[in-house]
Amino acid sequence: MRILAIDHGTVRMGIAISDELKMIAQPLEFIPAEPFSGFLDRLKVLLSEYEVELLLIGMPRNMDGSYGDASIKVKEFEAVLKNSTAIPIKTYDERLTSVQANRALTQGKVKKNKKRKNVDAMAAAILLQSYLDSLV
Repeated sequence: MRILAIDHGTVRMGIAISDELKMIAQPLEFIPAEPFSGFLDRLKVLLSEYEVELLLIGMPRNMDGSYGDASIKVKEFEAVLKNSTAIPIKTYDERLTSVQANRALTQGKVKKNKKRKNVDAMAAAILLQSYLDSLV
């Protein structure tokens, strides 16, 4: 059983998956956010294919720890997912994951057009790895 992480976005949703031992996160893909029915269909395939036991959603927070407008959208997204799947859902602080993902891809000399496609999945992987590390 694995954990699947989602980096919520209005254009793309980054997806990452843990290994079966829940020690290592890896970027998987991004799914277009619209149409939302298409996103849900692809998510359900991934949940089944990887035998996911927990969905982890990145919760955006301001640097002072408070919640902003983006967190309201994520809470709405979480509510919709709870009605769409029986898999437990948890949110986790995602501060600076996109910054870290961009930095890692830049240091890896990933070309700009490929970076845009990979940054969301990489941010989800950073989020998931942070969560996995907190379990130890």
